[in-house]
Amino acid sequence: MKPTESPFNPAAEEQASLWAARLDGSVLSSRDRLELDAWLAQDPAHRELLSNFCQFSADLEKKLPQLSSAHAVDFAPAAPRRSSRRRWVALGGLAAAAAVAVVFWADFGPSVSSDNIVTPVGRRQSLTLADGTLVDLNARTSLRVEISGDRRHVVLAFGEAYFAVHKDPSRPFVVDTPAGSVRVTGTHFDVRTESTSTLEVTVAEGSVEARPNDRGGAPAALHALAAGDQLSASSGDVAVRRLSPSALEDALAWRQGQVVFDGVPLREALARFARYHGRTLTVSPDVAQKSVGGRHSLDDLEGFLSFIEEGLQLRVTREPNGAVRVSARPAP
Repeated sequence: MKPTESPFNPAAEEQASLWAARLDGSVLSSRDRLELDAWLAQDPAHRELLSNFCQFSADLEKKLPQLSSAHAVDFAPAAPRRSSRRRWVALGGLAAAAAVAVVFWADFGPSVSSDNIVTPVGRRQSLTLADGTLVDLNARTSLRVEISGDRRHVVLAFGEAYFAVHKDPSRPFVVDTPAGSVRVTGTHFDVRTESTSTLEVTVAEGSVEARPNDRGGAPAALHALAAGDQLSASSGDVAVRRLSPSALEDALAWRQGQVVFDGVPLREALARFARYHGRTLTVSPDVAQKSVGGRHSLDDLEGFLSFIEEGLQLRVTREPNGAVRVSARPAP
C-alpha cells in the first residue's frame, strides 16, 4: 500500500512522520499521548495523514527483503543477539516518502520474528503470527509483535485486537498496553485500549491473567478471568462482569463489522463511530445521555447518523470540514 496523495501541508506531513516513527519504536508516555491527541484534534486531516505514514511503515518493512536484494545493499550486520530493533525515517512529504526511505537494521538475530502492524481508519485486518496465533485487528490499531524461541510479546499501543493464541505452555503470550497487561499460554480473548488509563479484556475461550495499572500507572492487582468474563479498567477503577453467550457475541461483533448497543449513552455510541472512522462527532450535553440500542454496521456511518435523525428524532448537522454535531431538534 502506498500513502494516499492528499493536499496536506508540509509541516503537517513532517509532524505526522515524526509521530509515526515514535509509535513504531515504543509505547507513548502519558504526556506524549496527550500531545498526540491534541495534535490530532487540531485538524481532522491529521488523523488520516498519521494513518497513511504508519501504514507505509508497516508495508515497507514487509518489502525490505525485496528492496535490499534489488539494490544489493551490504548492511554489515553486527554480531547476532537475541533481540531485534527496527526503525524508519520518512522524508518530508508523502510523495517523497513513497519514493525514498532510509531504513536502519541493527542487532538482528534470526531467532526473532518482529513485526509492526497498523490499521488505518475504517479498515479491519486479520493475520497469522509466526507462532500460529490468529489475530483480528479493529480499525485504528497499532500492534508490535516480537516472537522468539522462549517468549511471545505483543505491544498494543492503542486500538483493539482479538487473539486466538496458539497453545504453547513453554512460551507465555503476553500483551502489554499503556493501561495494563494480559498473560496467557493459549486461549481466545479480546483486548481494547483507547487511552493510557482504559483497558477492556474479554475472554471468549480458556482463561487469562489480566493486570491493569493503578491510578499512578503502575501494575496493580492480578485478575484471573475465565471464558465469558469481561474486565473493564479506567484510571485505576476495575470491574469484572460475567457475560451471557449473547452478550459475549455482541461484545465481539466488531470482528464482523458490527457494533451492538444496549442502552448505551449516545455520547459513547458516537465515540465508537468517531474512533473507527477518524471523524469528529460531537453531541450537545442535553442529549448526550440519550439511550441508544440496536445492531449497527461500523462501516455505515451515514446509516447510523440517519438512525439518530429518524429513530431518535434528533438533529444532525454536517460541517464542511467533515465534522458532525448532534443536537436536539428545535421546538415546532
